[in-house]
Amino acid sequence: MELIPLLMFLAVGVVLLSGYPVAFCLGGVALIFGIGGLLTGQFALSELTFLPGRLFGIIENTSLMAVPLFVFMGVMLEKSRVAERLLASMGRLLAVFPGGLGLAIVLVGTLLAASTGIVGATVVTMGLLSLPTMLRHGYSPRLATGLICATGTLGQIIPPSIALVLLGDVLSTAYQEAQLRQGNWSLDTVSVGDLFVGALIPGLILVGLYLLYVLVISSLRPDMAPAMKREDARVDGVSEDASLISGLVAPLLLIVAVLGSILAGYATPTEAAGVGAFGSLLLAAINRQLDRHILRETVRGTTRVTAMVFMILIGASLFSLVFRAFGGDETVAHLFDALPGGTVGAILVVMLIVFLLGFILDFMEITFVVVPIVGPVLLAMGVDPVWLGVMIALNLQTSFLTPPFGFALFYLRGVTPPEVPTAHIYKGVIPFILIQLIMLGILALFPQLATWLPGLLYG
Repeated sequence: MELIPLLMFLAVGVVLLSGYPVAFCLGGVALIFGIGGLLTGQFALSELTFLPGRLFGIIENTSLMAVPLFVFMGVMLEKSRVAERLLASMGRLLAVFPGGLGLAIVLVGTLLAASTGIVGATVVTMGLLSLPTMLRHGYSPRLATGLICATGTLGQIIPPSIALVLLGDVLSTAYQEAQLRQGNWSLDTVSVGDLFVGALIPGLILVGLYLLYVLVISSLRPDMAPAMKREDARVDGVSEDASLISGLVAPLLLIVAVLGSILAGYATPTEAAGVGAFGSLLLAAINRQLDRHILRETVRGTTRVTAMVFMILIGASLFSLVFRAFGGDETVAHLFDALPGGTVGAILVVMLIVFLLGFILDFMEITFVVVPIVGPVLLAMGVDPVWLGVMIALNLQTSFLTPPFGFALFYLRGVTPPEVPTAHIYKGVIPFILIQLIMLGILALFPQLATWLPGLLYG
């Protein structure tokens, strides 16, 4: 009986590698094991009666309402050419310094992460606009491609982030389960807003490490990141009259409206997402990029992503229901108790598993499969939920960069000139993967980086 939960987990991993849709992999494996349990008398059909309640809980979850709104904001900003204006403005300002265009890419990626949160759109946009310019002016292909991939993934950790919304919802449920196991009926809560605030300082430190890496490389190897002439400091396809003020002020105002309202306590993440969605419409209208075609494509893209997320949630709910019916929670708890090092050993093992799974699985698959299994056990051991959430989010960010299935690598490969081999992209992201692991180590040694600001604002 104790082996069945482990076999379920392994079966899901194998089926996911087949490329079949994640939601149906999770639900299908759960049903197969459930039917097998019915035939062998190890699973009661009454366990499935809890499923409708879970599905209605997903529908009524106000935190998850932020997902379609943030997706709409990101897709609309992609259509309104915000990235082009930002790149043009930052390029003019910094590209005349050694490594300046690389610094501009990091800063633009940070601003896009704080205003869109969609990794694919950011990587593709910056790859199309900046990669040809960087290569033409002598930037190392490895540095250029690695930098674009890495900064494009900042949308995973810098709020508002869809990954943090989903992770916050999963951890909220896990935290309540952990407290109930301990006999605590006066439940504390952890919200998406807590994760947003907790991820802010670690996210900015990660940006600082990226900037430091570019500065060091440009100092030690100026041939890899040379300065540009001011008249050449422009991005392909962007007109010369794109001013610095018009390129920066609009997205900064949107970031302040969304994040500022959350940090100041004036709005929940869901309400702030509504503000962001409306603000993206205004930006598109100001840039004269709002018409029926763009609106239709934005709604279609939003619907597609939202449907995918909620189908995965439904499949994950069925999987976790069957997994727990077979005693999966107790099996995981026993495994963690047997590990040397206690809580520290358990955290190290979980982080290693998440990192290794990132080589072959997407962040959503890890969030909905792994976190609900290990989250309640770790939180019951006294781990701070905000710190754990930010640690997992940082770790999940590497899933976009780690070969062979890092999605950011695929996104960039699709827009990279043929003369840049795929091996250059893979080698280019290695330093940034190491930087993210260093950031994980820093956060592990100094948990206050994630817990201080939420405690200050909401404590």
